[in-house]
Amino acid sequence: MTTGRFITLEGSEGCGKSTQAAILARRLRDAGHPVIETREPGGTPLGEEIRHLLKFHAASRGMCPEAELLLFSASRAQLVRDVIRPALAAGTLIICDRFLDSSTMYQGIARGLPHQLVQHVHTLAVGDTLPNLTLVLDMDPEKARLRAMRRPRPAGGPEDRMEAEPAEFYRNVAEGYRALAAAEPRRVRIVSAEGPPDEVAARIWEEVRHVL
Repeated sequence: MTTGRFITLEGSEGCGKSTQAAILARRLRDAGHPVIETREPGGTPLGEEIRHLLKFHAASRGMCPEAELLLFSASRAQLVRDVIRPALAAGTLIICDRFLDSSTMYQGIARGLPHQLVQHVHTLAVGDTLPNLTLVLDMDPEKARLRAMRRPRPAGGPEDRMEAEPAEFYRNVAEGYRALAAAEPRRVRIVSAEGPPDEVAARIWEEVRHVL
């Protein structure tokens, strides 16, 4: 049986995480590995409702950082218990578009919540269910933000609240991810997101094949 592995993709909005998660999942399946591809917030019926509330619902405008952290963590807790832990126990590879490091960067570093508080909430939400490998897709924050804003949306659809932050917010997020990689080099790897998707995918594969 394949040993379960948990791989997460992180980075600022617009860096290509969702595209690369899909490419990686497809390559792993083609190689014969059982794979579940999921995302945060989301991945469960409850999580998808929370995702809509956090990103698009009018009631989320003006949400305080503490409420934002707890909502992200509620979605994460459900995903861990309903999807991630059972899949790992069955020997399945998990590819997740974002996980707890996103809250460390967005609600912690960029929104200014105390690091210890954020870590306590992480412990409650996920316990010891942590990624074996975290790939941070790194590109110029302003370039990534502009790319995110150009993504097609349904006509008349609501603006994504998480993509509407000022440039300084995304600079803080990018710097936070780089500091995390320096602090946890065995788990967290920086991957350049510059260039065509197939080139980025090749860089990702070089990192992933070492944990299989």
